[in-house]
Amino acid sequence: MRLVFRKCLLCAMLVISAMATTVSVAENGKQSVEQRLQRLERILQNQSLADLVVQLQQLRQEVQQLRGDVELQKHTMDAMSRRQRDLYLDIDQRLSRVQPSNGVGIQAPVVMPPPVTNQPIATVSEPAPGPVAPTPPDPKKEATAYQSAFNLLKQGRYSESITAFSSFLRDYAGGGFEDNAQYWLAEASYVNRDFDTALGDFSKVIEKYPQSPKIPGAMLKMGYIHYEKQNWNEVKRILHELRSNYPATTESLLAEKRLKRLAKEGR
Repeated sequence: MRLVFRKCLLCAMLVISAMATTVSVAENGKQSVEQRLQRLERILQNQSLADLVVQLQQLRQEVQQLRGDVELQKHTMDAMSRRQRDLYLDIDQRLSRVQPSNGVGIQAPVVMPPPVTNQPIATVSEPAPGPVAPTPPDPKKEATAYQSAFNLLKQGRYSESITAFSSFLRDYAGGGFEDNAQYWLAEASYVNRDFDTALGDFSKVIEKYPQSPKIPGAMLKMGYIHYEKQNWNEVKRILHELRSNYPATTESLLAEKRLKRLAKEGR
């Protein structure tokens, strides 16, 4: 009887031990799977972070490249603008050298001696002295003063050139460079984006010097100023007037381009 009981107890112990072993193996397997999943998640997270870092570096490189391209284009545009301005000023300077003054030279009439006759010569009373004509400015001083103001403009010293051209117009009124000086005075204010002052000075070119070759340029810049001020009707009016009155000029072609731009913008 005791022997049978011992056998049963031994079998029970073996069964319990086997069950414990099975549970332990299962728990170990479960822990192993969870650890693997956690490790995979960490790997995926690290891979995602690595991808983001790579993408961020690529974006930084692209942004730096774009900045370099923008700076290069800006430098190129500035250089082109300076070359165009220098060329424009140089052309004006050359034209100013050959342009005649506003006053038209009049050839003095040839006075022939009176014929010799036996008639008594009538006594002619001297006319009363009239007002003394103003002394014309010294051409050399006038040209030097104009060139000095013009050089300031070429050097980009716009505020100083405004002062110099204003003094020139005061000191050499009626001279041969007066319309040019008035135009470049307006141009200096235009470059400084003082549009109201520039608009008034360009208008004086048209009003005071109706025969000046600077009128097409003054009208074009007036159109540009009204464009900046968004006065669309005034832009169209003055640019159409420029094309109508001065069709064979470079300013007329530029006016046409600006009018086309207005049309594309729906103005």
